[in-house]
Amino acid sequence: MKKRGLALCALAALVTAAALSGCGNNLYFAGRILPPSGIANRVLIAIQNPSAFSKGELEIVDAYYDIRQSYNDRVPGFTIAGYSGSEPLTIQNMPEEQIGAVYGSGDGSFTKVDYQKENNGGAIATLGTLSSSIFVTRNQNYVFAADQQAHFLRVVNKVTGKVYSLGLPGVYRVSTNPGGSVALAFVQNSNFAYYPRLLQSFETTAYSGGPSTWPPNAIDCEPMNAPGACLFQVADSNHIPIQFDRPIKALWSADGSTAYVLNCGPECGGNKSSVELLPTAPLILQSGQQSGAVPSSPTTILTPGGASNGLVNSNSLYVYGQQPQPDGLFAGFLTTIDLTKNTAGNPVSVSDGAPGQPTKMILADDNTLWLGSVRCEQGERYAKGLPYGCLTMYNTATNSVTLLEPFQGDLTGIAAIETLHKVYVAEGGQVYIFSTVDGSAMNNFYVAVTGTAYDVAYMDATSDTNNTDY
Repeated sequence: MKKRGLALCALAALVTAAALSGCGNNLYFAGRILPPSGIANRVLIAIQNPSAFSKGELEIVDAYYDIRQSYNDRVPGFTIAGYSGSEPLTIQNMPEEQIGAVYGSGDGSFTKVDYQKENNGGAIATLGTLSSSIFVTRNQNYVFAADQQAHFLRVVNKVTGKVYSLGLPGVYRVSTNPGGSVALAFVQNSNFAYYPRLLQSFETTAYSGGPSTWPPNAIDCEPMNAPGACLFQVADSNHIPIQFDRPIKALWSADGSTAYVLNCGPECGGNKSSVELLPTAPLILQSGQQSGAVPSSPTTILTPGGASNGLVNSNSLYVYGQQPQPDGLFAGFLTTIDLTKNTAGNPVSVSDGAPGQPTKMILADDNTLWLGSVRCEQGERYAKGLPYGCLTMYNTATNSVTLLEPFQGDLTGIAAIETLHKVYVAEGGQVYIFSTVDGSAMNNFYVAVTGTAYDVAYMDATSDTNNTDY
């Protein structure tokens, strides 16, 4: 009876989609065409080593019914056709553009996934080396990648086909704004930030004589004899470098005018964690479009609970970090910043994690904010025998915290399934489902994977903000 009910519901959904069809295509919302799988609520799962014959796979599951097979059981499962990347690590989710960008840590592949066709859309960029942080802009014109091993910030101009390898020893994180007009790079164990800028032809000529001809605060210009791009240190109008406190990531205001630089502080070997507000206009990638200057003393908002990740939601900035404790261990905290006043609230205790390591944050239904960390068993709570793992549900309306389930591995991916009141997570290499109503675990039997699930993304989200990896 249950399967018959599922089949009838799915059939009704397909009939509705057919009624909205135009020019032979079935549309389900926002003008999007129903994909080959016929699934309207898809979660993409990045799976490492799914078999002895494959290092990576991208599986699609139905997030409405929480099943991997088709509603009528005729198709046992769905995958992204043609994907061959090794050990897929992150999914940059861009549902508005109907694409995803999947980075494979086993071979350095950066692959476009076509959400409409559910197939491999080809290589986004061929870098030849591994990246510790990588993003493609939403317009797909540029790729920014931090190559920590080779000590390069790589800028791929997909419009011209040129790749610039800008020397920056120790670079390990890169952030780009949604419009792709600004990118900021960060060096491990450093108090400085850097940004690339493409050059105009007259600048190429002027800077072709080597470092002595480069503009102030230029760290590297490449290629040396006819540079097409330069890397600059963030500095004020007097060319004095701005000192941060172990900067690790940048977020962006809704209007794009401000970069919120997260100072990791003690969590990354520094002094004080905080958020630094920078104007983005002086940092614009395209030459000739910069305006204004970075102030000598940017606005700083202290966040004593730590600041290694963050999420902007309207007039609130949620900052997640780890705070050192008297016994030398770290404890997780969430700080809410009022962006209308640039003031921080009191830190709220949330899941612990390894200091300075990547964490996940995403907004979901029922006014919930979900936070995930790695190596939470190395934190304060686990050491004291408290039964809490790496996942937290925080209610932004009531400011209440729900620490979910005991430790069951690193939390490496979260996807919010909009209007269905649930989130999918990749935790300990497996896929789990939680209710946004009360944080309770839901049945994951039919979405469990073979191999190691490392990231998840909601392919049919309404906007690109349903993305935990920017």
